Amino acid sequence: MASLLAAMRALRAGVERSRALSHALAGPGSGRSGRGSRRLRRACARSCAPRDALEGAGECVDRAVGPAAAVLKVFDAVHGLEPPLLAASAAADDLPGYLAVLSRLEEALHFLSDNCGIASQWLADIVEYLGDRSLADPRFVSDLAEALSHLKTPSANLDGGLLAAALDILEAEFRRLLTEHSAPLAMKEPNNSSDPGSITPPRIPASAVHKLSLILDRLAANGRLGTCTAAYADARGDTVSASLRALGLDYLHDPAEDAQVLTPNVEHWGRHLEFAVRHLLEAERKLCVAVFERRPEAASSCFAEIASRAGILDFLKFGRAICDARKDPIKLLRLLDVFDSLSKLRMDFNRLFGGKACVEIQTRTRELVKRVVDGSVEIFEELLVQVELQRNMPPPADGGVPRIVSFVAKYCNQLLGDPYRSVLTQVLVIHRSWRKETFNDKMLVDAVLNIVKALEANFEAWSKAYEDVTLSYLFMMNTHWHFFKHLKGTKMGEILGDEWLREHEQYKDYYSAVFLRESWGTLAPLLSREGIILFSKGRATARDLVKQRLKSFNANFDEMYQKQSAWIISDRDLQQKTCHLVVQAIVPVYRSFMQNYGPLVDQQDASANKYVKFTAEGLDKMLSTLFLPKPRRAGSFQIRHSNGKITSAMTGLYRSSSTLK
Repeated sequence: MASLLAAMRALRAGVERSRALSHALAGPGSGRSGRGSRRLRRACARSCAPRDALEGAGECVDRAVGPAAAVLKVFDAVHGLEPPLLAASAAADDLPGYLAVLSRLEEALHFLSDNCGIASQWLADIVEYLGDRSLADPRFVSDLAEALSHLKTPSANLDGGLLAAALDILEAEFRRLLTEHSAPLAMKEPNNSSDPGSITPPRIPASAVHKLSLILDRLAANGRLGTCTAAYADARGDTVSASLRALGLDYLHDPAEDAQVLTPNVEHWGRHLEFAVRHLLEAERKLCVAVFERRPEAASSCFAEIASRAGILDFLKFGRAICDARKDPIKLLRLLDVFDSLSKLRMDFNRLFGGKACVEIQTRTRELVKRVVDGSVEIFEELLVQVELQRNMPPPADGGVPRIVSFVAKYCNQLLGDPYRSVLTQVLVIHRSWRKETFNDKMLVDAVLNIVKALEANFEAWSKAYEDVTLSYLFMMNTHWHFFKHLKGTKMGEILGDEWLREHEQYKDYYSAVFLRESWGTLAPLLSREGIILFSKGRATARDLVKQRLKSFNANFDEMYQKQSAWIISDRDLQQKTCHLVVQAIVPVYRSFMQNYGPLVDQQDASANKYVKFTAEGLDKMLSTLFLPKPRRAGSFQIRHSNGKITSAMTGLYRSSSTLK
């Protein structure tokens, strides 16, 4: 610009002299005006060039000076824009006014870019003309030519860096607006993601969004769109990430390998993912569209970066960790939980992450869904096989209900109840469709019924494994009653039907009666009154018979009591009822026997305690505490793999059914 100004000043001076000389040459003859003659002589004294050459120079100078003067006028206007554009708070105080001034600068620079080179070329042509015809001092012509050589090609810095400085100010204002309205939210654990109280309120007012959009338009028009998207993604991505971290998402980064341990985290994961997608990221998507209104591709790429920074991929990685957890039946429920959460959010995922910019999220989501479906079907189809394999496992030594029975009863109820029935059906339908096969809800019910029937078949095999037949009766009584009680009034009970349930109740009654008859029922005959005569001649014989029968009773009672003290009846009501029946079978008979014949033994001082070891009340108390459940260690449900090896991976089937969620 300085070179152009210097050249213009020199040319302006030359033009003035040329005009004066031309005017003198075109005036009246020398005899008409002494003044004109003097002017001509003075002009000619400054130039020795021919008259016709001077006349031609004047016309050329006039043609070049007009555009050059216009360019200079625009340069003067550009200088006038410096104060309002470089003011520190101008953009923040009056953004529309600042953008209007910037628009004037852009128009001026556009004019200069189009015309400065042409004007400088015309000026250079004039300088060359003056030099070729020796119409000016050669040194002056040389200096002027050198100054103009820098202006022949339009420069990107015609404004001396004013536009770049103004754009820097706009960038700073863009970041300031984002920072001012991008503080992390004060989050709390959402009890229910559909609760209106948990929906995220708007975080950037419409006025600020409008300002951001205006600034973005100007910066993008000047090649700074990438800078804007990076700044926007940084601010908004960090804000959403910080807001979610307040919910406590550490579990996403260090998942356990046990599905049982993962259970509470899976519940949190489903709520947190739904909250993040439907509220936080939904709001961010709308905000991106509003700010990048006329640039949809930039909005998509920016939102993809925000979603990534917010941790959406971490949520998907946690789902993958559930797929990689050790295989057991509890894992099936957790996989169904994951599938259910993803299924509910399917439309949201398609809408938010459907563009090219979110291809990684799409890929990871598809991979997760496939692994969840495959893993769920694999475990479900193995359940029947694993239940059948338990037939070869030893039954509980105390005659109690095997934990697999408790587990399967409750587990199958869950699979056929809400919400797992519909989710599992959907998973199986999808998996079968990949194999060009069909599946429906009835097929699911039949598959679960087959599992229950396989478990029923195990009862007989387990009962035959006991060496003590009376213990096998107790086991069968326990197990059939447990099945009846825990399936009656449930979804499984409805499917199996009342007749099926009554059969188990009848089995319980049958084995209860057989157990009492074959064990405690054998003690009462030991206290028979047969042969005991109390008249004087038979008193000694009677006393011997009473001692003998008490001794036999005591020995058999002690043996049976010690043995059955280690046995249990799992159900409290059944335990009390069975104890009552045992008491009724023994105590009244013992009390009557002792009332009638006890005095015979009591008369024997030293030996009385050898035969009278119990009172009727003592027997009642002892027998009433039989079969109480005791703390038991968790067993394991072993799984046989295709390679023939047996591991205890599916330990969940022997865990307490109370752990099911």
